[in-house]
This record gives sequence, structure tokens and C-alpha cells, in this order.
Amino acid sequence: MRWMKPIFLYGLLILSAFVVFFPILYAFMISFMSGGEILQGKFFPEHFSIENYEKAFGRLPLLHYLFNSFLVSFFVMIGQVMVCSMAAYAFVFIPFKGRDLVFFLFISTMMIPWEATMIPNFQTIQKLEWMNTYQGLTVPFFALAFGTFLLRQHFKTIPKELYEASQIAGLSRFQFFVKVVFPVSKTSLITLAAYSFLTTWNMYLWPLLVTNNDSARTVQIGLKQLQSQEVATDWGVVMAGVIVVILPTLILLFVGQKQLQKGLTEGAIK
Repeated sequence: MRWMKPIFLYGLLILSAFVVFFPILYAFMISFMSGGEILQGKFFPEHFSIENYEKAFGRLPLLHYLFNSFLVSFFVMIGQVMVCSMAAYAFVFIPFKGRDLVFFLFISTMMIPWEATMIPNFQTIQKLEWMNTYQGLTVPFFALAFGTFLLRQHFKTIPKELYEASQIAGLSRFQFFVKVVFPVSKTSLITLAAYSFLTTWNMYLWPLLVTNNDSARTVQIGLKQLQSQEVATDWGVVMAGVIVVILPTLILLFVGQKQLQKGLTEGAIK
């Protein structure tokens, strides 16, 4: 009866995967349906038509929104990797008085909900006249306590002897950071980059607050516009927009799944 266990396990995994993936699969099917087919509650469209996708791109500057989302997510990703890695490096390799206390206070900010800091951040952006700009959408998210914690846990595994040897060899702290720490921390850095890109791509409330025209609006705001412009019953168009929006995140998640899982696991157990 030993063969029953893997069959039961794989059966359970397939069932769980189907339940989790079903909303995306159904949204994909709806994106090819006409309004009548959606109202009839069909699961498969009679004909796979791309009319809903054409309407989605015709009603909104969806490509411009996608470009804005990609640009904002990319800059936040680069900013978080740079700021978090330098902060983690300081907490591990640069001794200073009260370092552990400062790190504890820094990490304790993870317990503060982002919504609690939203108003001060918005007022700051407004006074800097960064409304409807890429810097207003990106700069407030460069410092991330979770990212600093994740990288610090990995940097602590680098032998202190290696740091001392680099000093004897004449390397400065910045050279050691670039030439030694960065190359041996690829997994954690890629994990943080993927996490940062995905969370920024799915952000809705902050772009809604700091943008009031199409110049810097992201694609999540565009999806809401598809629902609010008197086309709420045209779910085929809305679902076509949803599929276009989630496609980049699904590709990134599929490509970086192993790195993301490995990096988060290493950060949790070290």
C-alpha cells in the first residue's frame, strides 16, 4: 500500500493547485467571451475572440500605464536593493555604539502599518512638489525594514576573517562591499528584487493618492477606470485588462520561483 501515499499526495496537490488557480483561469476564459455568454454563466467561450482586448487597449492608454508600472517597479526594486544592502552591510560590518539597539528600533518599524505613515508621506511628497512624478511614486519605498533584515541575516554568514583579510589586502569598506559581499549574496539580492518588484507592481492606494492625471499613473489605476467608466457590466473587457496586468507578474514569479523560495528560506533559518 506504499504506492497509495504518493498518489494521494499528488492528487491533493493537483486539486489544491486547481482551486488556487481557478479564479485566474476563469478570468482568462471570460476575457474571450461576449456579454451574453458571461451572463449565461458559461465557462468556455463559443469562439475565442480578442475583441475584449482590443476594447481594453482602445478605452485606456493601457500601454502607457504598463510602462509607468514597469518603470516605477523597476526603480523601487533598484532603490530597495541598494539602500537595504548598504544598511545591512553597516549593521554587520561597521561597528558603532548602539548598533544592536538601532537595528532593533529599525526592525520594529515592521510592526507599524503602512497606512499609519501614509499621511505624513503624502504631505512630504506634496511639499516637495512631487505629485504626478516618478520620484513621488518611488522614493518613499526605498527603505524597507524587511529587506534590510533579510540581507543582514545573509551577510552575517560571511566570515569575519574574510573582511579582515580584505583590509590587510588594502580594500576599502566600499570595495569589500562591491567585490566580495555582493557576489556571494546573489540569492538574497534576487529574492529581495523579485519581492520588491511584485509588491510595487500590485500597489494601488499610493499611486491613486499621488497621481491625478495619466502622466505617471500605473496600470492598477487603469483597471479601476475600466470598471468606473460606465462599463461595469462589460466584464469581458475588465477581465481582459486583468489578464494583461497580471501577465508580467506571473512570468516573473514563474521564472524567479526557485530563487525567491530559496532566498526566503535562507533568510528565515539563518
